Amino acid sequence: MISYKIKFRYFLLFISFVVALSCTKNDLPPGIDPVTTIVSGNGIFIINEGNFRAGNGSLSYYSYDSSKIKNDVFRRLTGRALGDVPNSMQIYSDKAYIVVNNSGRIEVVEKNTFEQISTIDGLVSPRNILIINNNKAYVTSMYSDSVTVLNLKNNTISGFIDIKKSSESGIVVGNKAFIASWIGGDKVMVIDTNFDTVVDSIVVGTEPESMELDRNNNLWVLCNGGWNRVNVAEIDRINTSTNEVENKFLFPSLSDSPSCLRIDGNGDTLYYLEKGVRRISISADALPGEVLINEEDRLFYKMGINPVNGEIIITDAVDYQQDGYVLRYTSKGQFISSSQAGIIPGFACFKVPPDPVIE
Repeated sequence: MISYKIKFRYFLLFISFVVALSCTKNDLPPGIDPVTTIVSGNGIFIINEGNFRAGNGSLSYYSYDSSKIKNDVFRRLTGRALGDVPNSMQIYSDKAYIVVNNSGRIEVVEKNTFEQISTIDGLVSPRNILIINNNKAYVTSMYSDSVTVLNLKNNTISGFIDIKKSSESGIVVGNKAFIASWIGGDKVMVIDTNFDTVVDSIVVGTEPESMELDRNNNLWVLCNGGWNRVNVAEIDRINTSTNEVENKFLFPSLSDSPSCLRIDGNGDTLYYLEKGVRRISISADALPGEVLINEEDRLFYKMGINPVNGEIIITDAVDYQQDGYVLRYTSKGQFISSSQAGIIPGFACFKVPPDPVIE
């Protein structure tokens, strides 16, 4: 017969086993997530646009924890293709919003596991998503004259705002959203986010394509001059309290083709692409004459600035056909590393603390 002590020992083992099985994610201390995936931790998502109408757009993830890049992570984690020409991505709280331009949709997934939350369909050539608050977002469009309003509670289209031009980048300041009218445009539209109505328009240079907000709440707008180069490119500074252009920085030649204006985490230094990477202080009175990072034999396509450590992330599209590269530089322009990504690597989305959460 089994002794009492042995029976009691088996009983304790059984209780321990039951307790172990009953420990779920909700029993763990706050902030501890037992699910580890290839996109967990801190890193950089890189949108690979792929070839137009080929449906080979993808997502890469450079992990700061492993110092390695993982490619095609959307397919690997969801089992689905990302779509035709993904253009941009935003992280808000625990969600990631991936805007797929030519497929006309936005994929909404959990940022660490890529568990699918929703797919928002029926969008007209979406470009960027602008989070207004917990309940609402705006989506800009290449071919529609309207900005689409999203209900983020149920991830549906709830309305449209007619701005009479295509739209590209957007910035929220208080209860105002500044939206750049893009193809053939020369204005930044001001929208009252409480009522989703246009309340003002600010005349800027030709085809404003990227914007950034500095630490003084001034809005900087890069206008590329238009595809036919009838007008010179310029960078304009707007006072977001008065909606007035306070300064213009004109490029010296019609052949200048700047793009991809970005700002550092401190909000005091701007970067843009023009025959390499150039840098300008928000207190400068002229455009920089020197190149911070030379393009050399690369094809610089898009750029991002890590808001925490100031790293400059540049994508090299090579020839727009084969796999490109993600290049890392210090804030002073010193080369760090190169990693191969997918076809036409573009937009960089940083998953680093703190997440951009708007109350």
